[in-house]
Amino acid sequence: MTKQKLIVIGAGMATGRMLEHLTDAAPDAYDITLFNAEPRGNYNRIMLSPVLAGDKTYDEIITHDDAWYAARGITCRFGEAVAGIDRSAKTVTAANGDVLTYDKLVFGTGSTPFMIPLPGHDLEGVIAYRDLEDTEAMMAMGPGKKVVVIGGGLLGLEAAAGMAARGVEVTVVHIMGHLMERQLDEAAGYLLKSSLEAKGITVRLRANSKEILGTAGRVRGLMLDDGTELPCDLLVMAVGIRPNVALAQSAGLAVGKGINVDDQMLTSDANVLAIGECVEHDGALFGLVAPLYDQAKVAAQTLLGEAAVFKQKTLSTKLKVTGCDLFSAGDFADGEGREDIVFRDPARGVYKRLVIEGTRLVGAVMYGDTADSTWFFGLIQSGENISKIRETLIFGPAYQGGVSVDPLSAVAALPPEAEICGCNGICKGTIVTAIEGGASDLGAVRTTTKASASCGTCTGLVEQLLQLTLGDQFQKPAAQPICGCCDLTHEDVRRLIKSQELKSQEAVWQELGWKTRNGCHVCRPAVNFYLLADWPLEYQDDPQSRFVNERKHANIQKDGTFSVVPRMWGGITTPTELRAIADAADKYNVPTVKVTGGQRIDLLGVKGEDLPFIWADLNKAGLVSGHAYSKGLRTVKTCVGTDHCRFGTQDSTGLGIKLEQTLWGSWTPHKVKLAVSGCPRNCAEATCKDVGIVCVDSGYQVGVAGAAGMDVKETERLCDVPTEAEAIDVTVAFIQLYRENAKYLDRPYKWVAKVGLDWVKSRVVDDLDERARLIAAFELSQSIYRKDPWAEHAKQAEAYQPLADLTLEAAE
Repeated sequence: MTKQKLIVIGAGMATGRMLEHLTDAAPDAYDITLFNAEPRGNYNRIMLSPVLAGDKTYDEIITHDDAWYAARGITCRFGEAVAGIDRSAKTVTAANGDVLTYDKLVFGTGSTPFMIPLPGHDLEGVIAYRDLEDTEAMMAMGPGKKVVVIGGGLLGLEAAAGMAARGVEVTVVHIMGHLMERQLDEAAGYLLKSSLEAKGITVRLRANSKEILGTAGRVRGLMLDDGTELPCDLLVMAVGIRPNVALAQSAGLAVGKGINVDDQMLTSDANVLAIGECVEHDGALFGLVAPLYDQAKVAAQTLLGEAAVFKQKTLSTKLKVTGCDLFSAGDFADGEGREDIVFRDPARGVYKRLVIEGTRLVGAVMYGDTADSTWFFGLIQSGENISKIRETLIFGPAYQGGVSVDPLSAVAALPPEAEICGCNGICKGTIVTAIEGGASDLGAVRTTTKASASCGTCTGLVEQLLQLTLGDQFQKPAAQPICGCCDLTHEDVRRLIKSQELKSQEAVWQELGWKTRNGCHVCRPAVNFYLLADWPLEYQDDPQSRFVNERKHANIQKDGTFSVVPRMWGGITTPTELRAIADAADKYNVPTVKVTGGQRIDLLGVKGEDLPFIWADLNKAGLVSGHAYSKGLRTVKTCVGTDHCRFGTQDSTGLGIKLEQTLWGSWTPHKVKLAVSGCPRNCAEATCKDVGIVCVDSGYQVGVAGAAGMDVKETERLCDVPTEAEAIDVTVAFIQLYRENAKYLDRPYKWVAKVGLDWVKSRVVDDLDERARLIAAFELSQSIYRKDPWAEHAKQAEAYQPLADLTLEAAE
């Protein structure tokens, strides 16, 4: 039988899912040609936010690679737009002039971002947040850069949080009175704003944009209608999308706000279908992935001549921002006959609001604790009578009947039709059937059902269903190996290096069954660190097994230049040091000089060939490397303490200097930041550092395991000590215990969460002999390995300095 010809325009998530259904059900039904204006195939757009934040790479979000298309015989024309369609002749004309015939045609042209037609909207550096290129433009921003995001909706906030995690100074401008006003009420919007501000994001509400300012064709700022100017290096518009209907309109198809389709996803032409963000169905447009996947399944069935109907469903929203747990579903607008149930816990930042109409739950907004969101969403979708559980409804499924029960019981109580994976529309019954059919782990469930394969927020529920269904046969997911070179976890490698007394990388590769001869870029830095930590006397540090920034002793910037940060003990400097920094900035034409959040000065934009010379000049003035590039001590932030402040209780500056002089040059599993505040007013922000000390009248409160990056976490109290010397000892012992036991690239807060603060206290606080051992071990490693890389390079630079001076004079 001759195959029919199918042309698909657009390789997005909707058409990708349609092709999966179609080729799985009838691999020989169609000869398929796939056009895509982007130079790539299907990738998971909803995971661009984790890519921006650095949690994932682009390769990890590719849904269909070249091999997938090839295996299904799909002809891919990526990077090619369609120029026109002749429906009477049933042909498609490509941009290069090629004319292809079709029997069936599917539009998946998606949407285009709406760009507010402000003066200056066409300047270079004004972008939307829509595709990989936009994401890469934002990823190019880093510390020292300023970005303005117009739009306080879901996409704009994910963009803002992703860039803030990269150290960018981000301002969100939103015209409405609270963020995400379509999904959240004012109370939840306020909590969200507070959480984002805690991440360093500036939020300006009720702010109306007037003009985008530029210089030499490049954006330099945004002017608001009140005259405020917000400077920026990049401006991101995230104010909505519009269905991309231009091609369909030119082909004569019926178009409203989107391409009009019926319940079978057919357009006004029976041989042409449309799915995704480009369509309009019963007056509705679609921007979330769940209905797009429903449309994809219906379209595949329609192409195969099967009966199928697309039905619109209640949708839910979750925000993919680390540290901002948010869920919204249904209709939560005020109205006659409606009543609210509200739960607030300001101390934990938890807010829940349920909207009830008669005997039904019609809306839910949850912030800070979204664990029960699936259960509430199921009640909204089913329209179940909630009269009997109304009094305890707000407390979730684990408290129905008036007593708390095992969370697994709550999952067991969910009906088979309860939706678990909102992105893919997968219900509990489908997942349980897959598990009973042999899908015995998370990966198999994903492959079989697609559940948890998109945004991943339902992964915990899927694992609970695995545990519930398999019972004693359920095995918790194995820990991830250190890399593809071996089957061992980080913890396994640390244990075996100690127990088998492995004292070289070659011994590790040989004795622990490495699949590769010399390891890889992932495992070599970790193994190098573990060997250094366990055998400081026997093992020689391997510079080639360190990350590029550590090898270069400077942070590489996006343009290939470097960042140079001199150390300033406890944030204290002198006029002599400042003059040396200013002279170096002038001499080497440093374009940007910035005060950092760690109370230091950063020289940004230094050329690679100038590094040894600028180091030598700074070194002569007594400045050493600030190790801003290292997996080690970065900064010790201080306030002025008793020297100047009328509230100071102890010499916080002096303690900070002593701590930094003790710990500098040390290497640790990840970067470490400290702070010392002279009183509980906490001006040095000691309560969100890896180690933070707060001075009080009676002595020093030592906290550990704080975080103020992608995660925001308050320190946990390790101990209270009466003397400065004891505060230093406890800090050094904690750092050494972290070095000896933590997984490489785990910050202290992640490590403490794994081993427990009580275990740490038992070694550092309670056991004085163990504390002394840890301090001695730290001092031993410092005596061997602590050195200033700038001083080492200064000798080399001195030999070439006359030539460098001549070159500089010639340039002047």
